[in-house]
Formats: sequence, C-alpha cells, structure tokens
Amino acid sequence: MANDIQAQRPKFSVAISTPGYQKLINQTLQDPKKVQRFVSAITSAVAINPALQECDPATILSGALLGESLGLSPSPQLGQYYLVPYDNKKKGCKDAQFQMGYKGYVQLALRSGYYKRLNVLSVKAGELISWNPLTEEIDIRLIEDDIQREQTATIGYYASFEYLNGFTKSMYWSREKMESHALRYSKGYAAKKGYTFWEKDFDAMAYKTMLRQLISKWGIMSIDLQTAFEQDFAQESADYLQAEDMTLPAQQEPKALAEPEPTADGNAEAGQMGLDDL
Repeated sequence: MANDIQAQRPKFSVAISTPGYQKLINQTLQDPKKVQRFVSAITSAVAINPALQECDPATILSGALLGESLGLSPSPQLGQYYLVPYDNKKKGCKDAQFQMGYKGYVQLALRSGYYKRLNVLSVKAGELISWNPLTEEIDIRLIEDDIQREQTATIGYYASFEYLNGFTKSMYWSREKMESHALRYSKGYAAKKGYTFWEKDFDAMAYKTMLRQLISKWGIMSIDLQTAFEQDFAQESADYLQAEDMTLPAQQEPKALAEPEPTADGNAEAGQMGLDDL
C-alpha cells in the first residue's frame, strides 16, 4: 500500500513545475526574482538527496517555504535548516520535515539587531580551568594548535551572548549533561540505531541545544526567532529514514562572531554561518 501511494505522487522536480505549485509559489513570494532563486535553490537541495526525492512533494515545498519566510538557505552546506525525510506510518508514505540547524539560529539572532556578540563552541579536555554557574565566570585555556584541538576529546559546551547595550549571559554544559539531555528527549538517539542527527553529528546538535537554551530563557527574540522556535517541530523521536544521504555536512568549529553592523531599519546584517524541542 505504501509503495502504491508513493508511486502515485510525482517527483518533486515534476511537481514543482505544475501550475498549482507554480501558482502557490508565485502568490507566496510575489517577486519573480525571489521565485526564480527559490525554485533553483530548493530543486538543487532535493536533487542531491535521494531520500528527499522519495518524499511527498507537498511536504518538501511546505518546509522550504517556511525556510524562505525566515530568510534562510536550504543548502545543506550552509546548515541553516534541513528538510529531513522520515517514514510517515499513518499516511503510509515518506514526508519531509523542516528542521532548524544551529547556524540558522545564529543567523536569525544576529539579524534581529539585538545581539553584539553570540558564540557557541565545544570545550576540549584540559581546556576548562574553572566555571562558576553563579557568577557565570569561566576560565578556558584553548589549545592553540588547531589540529591537536580537533583531535582532543570534547568534555563540554559553552555558549554566550552580549547585547548591544552590554548585557551578557553565558552557560556551560558538561558532555555528560548533554548526553543525558539527548537520551531524554530523543527516542531515536536512545535506541542507538545510527540514523539520528545526534549520532551523525553530536556537536552540531549540542550547539543548537545550547543556543536554544540560552536564547529562549534569557535572550530577546525577534518575530522570526519566535517562529523558528515554534516551527522547529521535527522531533528526534520521529521515525527518520536510515540513509547516508541524511548525513550532516562536516561542521567547522564555530568562531567568535564579528559584531554585526546595524542597517537603516535597525536590523543587523550577519555573515553566512544547520532538534531537540527545548
């Protein structure tokens, strides 16, 4: 039955060219240049992911339009958001779900114009001297050799921000605390079947968790950030497809971000920087 339903659905490259899809895209984006760029970007993103090509085209378009409304790129190389394939057992087919990447949260936060500085990084063995959760004072001595640092085991994660008005907030989680968090909120990760984002790129998921915790509890959230938090509904407990095509692109260690320059409308432009639901 599932195969019959899947066979009845046209491929995304065909569906996106149909009058109905074209009308929806044009009515949503309106600007012909935006339409052309959007269609090209999402078609390319789907073309390089065989698992996505098997998904219901309507769910791909829905997730992509959400990403577009947030001003984020579907490129997996940028990692701002992902369209994640999963088995929809109720519908007997494969769907795509929108899932924010940690770089998408960074992009939206800096673009809001409230943040002067926003950073998240892993802490390696031997780097943490002290951390005082009461005063949020931390002493870290980073390993200077990049290759040596990359090969050193991660013992924790640190995230911090500073507003333009000088207010700062920071937090530190041990690797064990992050592991406990992942096991508690991701049924797929707890099952250890090898297909969840936590297993494919634990650090990237840890970065996103730190940013979600930090910004949602203490940060100022723009409308786009609120929308991203609310719509990042792709739970790790979902039955995601086990496919190499879902592997996240290699992530580089995030560096301290440059101060964004405010634009005329008060927002800040940020350079280019991809669930748990907390």
